[in-house]
Amino acid sequence: MNVPSFDNPVVPGFHPDPSVCRVGEDYYLVCSSFEYFPGVPIFHSRDLVHWRQIGNVLDRPSQLPLPPRVPASGGIYAPTIRHHGGLFYMITTNMDSERNFFVTAERPGGPWSDPVWLDLPGIDPDLAWDDDGECWCTTSGNRTTRIDPSSGKALEGPIPIWSGTGGRYPEAPHLFHIGEWWYLLMSEGGTERAHAVSIARARSPRGPFEPGPVNPILTHRGTARPIQSTGHADMVCAPDGTWWMILLATRNHGFTPEFQVLGRETFLTPVRWADGWPVAGPVEERHEAPASWHPLPTPPARDDFDAAGLAPCWISPRARPDGSWSLTERPGWLTLHATGPTLDRPGHTFVGRRQQHHDCRFRVRLDPGSGRAGVSVRLDEAHHYDLEVHEGVASVNARIGPLRQTVARRAVPPGPVTLVVEDRTTDLLPPSLVGPVDADGEPVGVGVGGPDTLGFSVEVDGVPALLAELDGRYLSTEVATGFTGRVVGMYVTEGSAAFDWFEYEATGHAPDGRRP
Repeated sequence: MNVPSFDNPVVPGFHPDPSVCRVGEDYYLVCSSFEYFPGVPIFHSRDLVHWRQIGNVLDRPSQLPLPPRVPASGGIYAPTIRHHGGLFYMITTNMDSERNFFVTAERPGGPWSDPVWLDLPGIDPDLAWDDDGECWCTTSGNRTTRIDPSSGKALEGPIPIWSGTGGRYPEAPHLFHIGEWWYLLMSEGGTERAHAVSIARARSPRGPFEPGPVNPILTHRGTARPIQSTGHADMVCAPDGTWWMILLATRNHGFTPEFQVLGRETFLTPVRWADGWPVAGPVEERHEAPASWHPLPTPPARDDFDAAGLAPCWISPRARPDGSWSLTERPGWLTLHATGPTLDRPGHTFVGRRQQHHDCRFRVRLDPGSGRAGVSVRLDEAHHYDLEVHEGVASVNARIGPLRQTVARRAVPPGPVTLVVEDRTTDLLPPSLVGPVDADGEPVGVGVGGPDTLGFSVEVDGVPALLAELDGRYLSTEVATGFTGRVVGMYVTEGSAAFDWFEYEATGHAPDGRRP
């Protein structure tokens, strides 16, 4: 019998802090969205491997106020999704107000309610219900509070329940009532290379909690595994009784200290039980799949902007004002209007999607009109590469920290033009200066400086004409810092411009639950 297997990550690209719940045979997953609007993407699956985004939980400004003062990697942290009493609950933290809140919905695709705010310390809130129907909210630092789930009012606590094994930042707590035990799953060590998952249990959500006999139950710290920073986990039981852990991790590339450019992604690993304790990992690049297997059609590479609204994958920094975009002004095109003069400061018009593969290509058909517009590979306001068209000239601009430079220019004819950005992890710039060399002095092997190289082209008679190639390490977390990953998309910083289509495709092996 041919048992199917899957590739990790199951949700590639900037999808950190995953949380999952099951209702019948359906699974629902949410992730952090930080400074982007709409917030908290929500996905559906029938097998924990193949996920389809069905919306964004926070899709209205009343749910998600993110003013210009919100910094990159601020905003929405660490959601938890649960289902109880016929309602879906999503609870999270808005770091702008430093307050926790939850929203509810009868259907996971929405509409979701306006926020119910909680006055509780800590971040990374979790919800769990006991057999008496009492609702418990647990936050970072591992304090739990009995709350009224209709008003958010604290009824008892906060009660300190377990401080972890001594690692820094005890966070991402999730309480599970399994059999006669309450299990506290939590992360510690920080969300970087020392990230780890630990476990404790008690007879009551109030404690006392005893730590597991072997903690952490999952970590890749100090290993040479290609998947690193494993942590911020949630667990779910499949209909067949098997248990699975969903978690964040990173895939790092390049010469030491290695670089992550896609952000923290969502991975899946099986959980087994030994003497009443869960045991997980290590997280492999390829795993035997869960018993259920429900592949999904491959989504189209091109968005022609023919729908009545934007697809849920499209996001914008902090806000997307109604007057900044339109799908009706020029039917079949996405029209963008400038709301700010530069991508270097908040308040600009940008519509993008998460980069999900290390080797990929995206193309866009742009009619710049009299505007200043183009495509950008963005990590934050101080770290982005742009391919821009204005007054008959295409230019490649690089913003790296305090430096901004135009590195290439080329004349383009008036009217629509096709812009191309290609990301590759082979034939890199700069070439390696370490390791063995051949008889001609050329490097041998895969030792390189950066994680990837980005090429920027304009199509001329259907053939890409390369303008510039740039080192990808400057658009990495290790250089820019923060909690997000690359977002690629369209922008306008002067006047208006229209985009006929946006096409994104993986160009190498694509770990998305399927083989390419």
